[in-house]
Amino acid sequence: MNIQYSPEAINDLVRLREFIEVNNPYAAKRASEKILLGIKKLKVFPKIGLPVQQSVQQSVQQSVQQASEQSPESEKIRDLFITHYTVRYLIGDDSIFILRVWHDKEIERDLYIKQLKRTP
Repeated sequence: MNIQYSPEAINDLVRLREFIEVNNPYAAKRASEKILLGIKKLKVFPKIGLPVQQSVQQSVQQSVQQASEQSPESEKIRDLFITHYTVRYLIGDDSIFILRVWHDKEIERDLYIKQLKRTP
């Protein structure tokens, strides 16, 4: 399995690192490394995350469609929890698509609302 990142997930990773880096560059590096190491484990253990509830899946359907032409199934969209971060991903046939990444203090719903406002 290879890992692919949605543009939103890349923006999330950059945003999170920049936010931490302002006060503590070492902590930013450490957090980034933990997140990326956790994501790397998905290559071997793609089902390590918990399945996302159906109601939440509907709110991420737009991100899923951008990452894959497949329609989402309840077991394919999952959340991986890495310390205080959540990585939402889609298990494809031969790839894992990282959809979003956020800190526990962020509200997941707000991430998707911001994304929808930016989408033409």
